[in-house]
Amino acid sequence: MKISQMCQYFLRGMLLALALTLSACASKRLEGERQEENVSVEKQEAQKRAAIRMQLAIGYYQQGQQKVALEEIRQALLISSDLVDAYSLRALIFMDMGEKQLAEDNFLHALKLAPGNNDIGNNYGRFLCLNGRESQGLVYLDKAIKDPNYVTPGKALNNAGLCSLRMKDSMGAERYFMQGLREEPANPAINANLAKILYERGEYKQAQFYMSRVLKFDVLAADVLWLAIKIERKLGDEAAVSNLGTQLRRRHPNSKELSQYQRGVFDE
Repeated sequence: MKISQMCQYFLRGMLLALALTLSACASKRLEGERQEENVSVEKQEAQKRAAIRMQLAIGYYQQGQQKVALEEIRQALLISSDLVDAYSLRALIFMDMGEKQLAEDNFLHALKLAPGNNDIGNNYGRFLCLNGRESQGLVYLDKAIKDPNYVTPGKALNNAGLCSLRMKDSMGAERYFMQGLREEPANPAINANLAKILYERGEYKQAQFYMSRVLKFDVLAADVLWLAIKIERKLGDEAAVSNLGTQLRRRHPNSKELSQYQRGVFDE
């Protein structure tokens, strides 16, 4: 066999081996891509299942079915153990149930997973304020307030104002509430809380101004109506007192506020 023919055979053999190698590599690459695609699809499906569980949990929580909500959260975490919203919601449920340590554990775990989440920070700050740790709570609330990207600063400002009141700092509370009204002028909770400060200070006309914003809303708590009644009584408007008293009787027939109104006990 001539040398040229041998070279041709050798070259063909090399090309065939290279082709087989490339084919094998391509096959492995395609197999790897299919596996990654399958993993991605499975992950997406798992996320959907976890999201459905969380939607159910939120619905049950809003209906006051706390134990059922906790079970849905447990199922969601079995699917995906790093769901920030699951820990955050579970913290709120435990908070409502009076399970302070469990609530705090879940708040802290949620914040560990999402340290920049100021919704969680706001809720944790409120939790601390309600449990005698007002100074610590204000740290979290102020952090949320100062974040320009936080979309609901009114919540944090209202909570900070209430936290200040628990510290007997009415001037600090007023500053928080006034800042809150600059962010959300129609916020009923902030207006009511500011009206209460002004009422207790004896500034009844100013208190009436902020309370008038609150009374535009259909859903009014018993303590809000009771404050409105006391403000109008101080201003001597008996017709307004009677009208608000009728609302209190209709909306909250079993409330302690109605009992006080019927007994004429306005200064307890």
